Amino acid sequence: QNWTRGMSYCLHSESHLDTGPIYVRENGKLHVVNQGAGGIQNVTPKTRPFRLFSRGFSVELCMNREDDRARRQRTDHFIFTYTKEGNLRYSAKSLFSLVLGYISDNVDHIDSLIGFPEQIAEKLFSAAEARQKFTEPVTGLRALQKFTEAYGNLVLCSLCLRNRYLVISEKLEEIKSFRELTCLDLSCCKLGDEHELLEHLTKEALSSVKRLLLKDNALSDAGLRRMTAPVRVLKKGLENLLVLDLSCNPKITDVGIGYLLSFKKLNCLDISGTGLKDVNAVIKRIQMQIGLVHSKVPLKEFDHSNCKTEGWAEQTVLQWEQAVMEAIKPQDNLRSRTAALHFYGKTHRIEEVVKCKLVEAEAKASGNLQFYKEKVQNCHLPLKKEVAGSHELKNNKKRALAEQEKERTSKQKHLCLTVEDWDLLNTY
Repeated sequence: QNWTRGMSYCLHSESHLDTGPIYVRENGKLHVVNQGAGGIQNVTPKTRPFRLFSRGFSVELCMNREDDRARRQRTDHFIFTYTKEGNLRYSAKSLFSLVLGYISDNVDHIDSLIGFPEQIAEKLFSAAEARQKFTEPVTGLRALQKFTEAYGNLVLCSLCLRNRYLVISEKLEEIKSFRELTCLDLSCCKLGDEHELLEHLTKEALSSVKRLLLKDNALSDAGLRRMTAPVRVLKKGLENLLVLDLSCNPKITDVGIGYLLSFKKLNCLDISGTGLKDVNAVIKRIQMQIGLVHSKVPLKEFDHSNCKTEGWAEQTVLQWEQAVMEAIKPQDNLRSRTAALHFYGKTHRIEEVVKCKLVEAEAKASGNLQFYKEKVQNCHLPLKKEVAGSHELKNNKKRALAEQEKERTSKQKHLCLTVEDWDLLNTY
C-alpha cells in the first residue's frame, strides 16, 4: 500500500492534467488508483470510449477556393436537390455522366475522334462547350480541330459573321478549322483583297461552300482574280458556288466581273453598288455566258435573315463574340468624352455602322443588279411529229451552243492564263 500511495503521490505532483484512471494489478486482481484520495479501490473498471486525441485537439478542414477543379472534383459527382420538407438531398451521378465530364475537362488531350459515334460525340462537344473549353487560346483550337476533322459539317454547316470583324481577327485559326461549310456570310467586315481568310476560301477545305456573301468588303478586281484563279485553271476551290453576293464593293469593275464567268453553277448573283462602267454590256455578258437573267425585283436569296449559324458550335461562336465584347467594355468610359463633345457642338464620328449604311444607300441609288437563273417549266407534250421536229431543233441549237462554248473557252484559256495567274497558281 505504501508503494501504491507513493506512486499516486508522484503522479499527482508531476502533472495536474486529467490523464484518466490508472490501473494496477496486484495478486491477480486489478485495482484503480484514485489520484484525488491517493488510495486504491477494488472496483471493476468502467469502460470509457477510446480517445485518439486529447480534449483540446481540433481539426479544421480547409479548401483552396481558388482551385475550381479541386472543388469540382468533390461536388461534380453529386446531384443536389431539395425535398418537399426543404431538406437537402443528394444522389450520385451515373457513370456515363462522370466519364463524360472527365473527358470534357481533358478534351484537348484526345488523339482522334474518327469513327467515334456521332450521338456520344455531340454530348461530349456540348459538355466541353458548357465548360468553355473552346474559348481557350491554344487548347481550344486543338480540341476544336479534333471534332471538325471527324464530323465536318455536323460541327458547323452555316456560319454568319456579319459585322464581326473583331471575332474574325481574334479567332481566325478557329474559323479556318471549320470544314465542309455550305453557307458563309462575311458581309460588312472590310476584309480587303489580301486577307488570310479570303485566301483560305480558295482551298479545297471550303469547296463545299454553296452560298458566299461578301457584301461591303473593300474588294477589287485583284481580289476577284485571286479568288477565282483555282476555279478558272485548276477547276478547284469554289467550283460548287450557287449564290454569290459582291454588292457594295465599288472597286470592282467590268474586268472583275469577267473573272466571275468561271462560276458555271451560279444560280444567283448580286453585283449592286459596284464600279461598272458599261452596265448593259455586263448584263448581256452574264446572260450569254452563265445564263443568269437580270431581276427587276430584289431577291430573297440575298436577304441576311436567311443566313444563320447552325451546327454543334453555334453556342461556341456566341461565346467568342461575348469574349470579344467583354474585352471592348473598358472603352465604354469614353462616353463622357462624347457627351462633352455633343455639349460643345462637336459630333463624334461612328465609323463602321455609318459606312455600311452609306454604302447600302449608294447601292440602292445606283440600281439593283441582281441576277437569277430561270427554272425550266414543264409543258404539255405536243404531237409526235411536233415532238420529232422540236427534237431536231433542240439538237441543232445544242450543236451551235457547243461550238460557241468551245470557241469561248479556247479564247478564255488564252486570255485568262496570264503571267499573273501563273504566279498566283504557284502559291497554291
